[in-house]
Amino acid sequence: MVTTARKLSKEEKRRLLKILTYEKVNGKPIYYRDYKRVLKGELPPEAVMGSSGIQAYLIILLIKFLLNKLDEEKFILLSNELGFTYKKGSWRNLDIVIFEKEKVKPYLMQDKFIPVAPKVVIEVDTKADLSRYVGIEEYAHEKTQDLLDAGVEKVIWIFTKTKKVMIAEKEKKWIVQDWKDDFEVMEGIRLNISEILKREE
Repeated sequence: MVTTARKLSKEEKRRLLKILTYEKVNGKPIYYRDYKRVLKGELPPEAVMGSSGIQAYLIILLIKFLLNKLDEEKFILLSNELGFTYKKGSWRNLDIVIFEKEKVKPYLMQDKFIPVAPKVVIEVDTKADLSRYVGIEEYAHEKTQDLLDAGVEKVIWIFTKTKKVMIAEKEKKWIVQDWKDDFEVMEGIRLNISEILKREE
């Protein structure tokens, strides 16, 4: 027997869409992937908001690596989809961020998004709905440019399907390279995705 999903009231739909908002740019929401299936009653919200296995695994390996390398007197590393608000009506979720400690310190104990630009942002894939974009590249380029314009010094994307790394710095040529190639996260810290994964085999 096939059951049809109950039609949501306007208030229920509004409440769900608020929960399903992944980011907001110029007042317009970017929803979590497959959010329409939640609205249809096919999936619970948690099913579209969770990370994939490889996304979660890579993020924790990167955090472990960076915590061993960072100068804790000067810098602080944050994660867990940190909310970064950079202008009115706009905020982005960030996977891994490195802040200058003194700049971010006043906001660390506040229950709201952080308004200070990180020094470095590292993104591993995305949970965003990409239906309004040509693909993940267009979304990643837009988000990267937003972050650089907001004062982030370096944005690094790690793509698990293509096994590529994109490195972007303001007023410099953006670089796309393979996982097997080293790259600099910040001065004195170099990283190689393939090597990090091999260590855990």
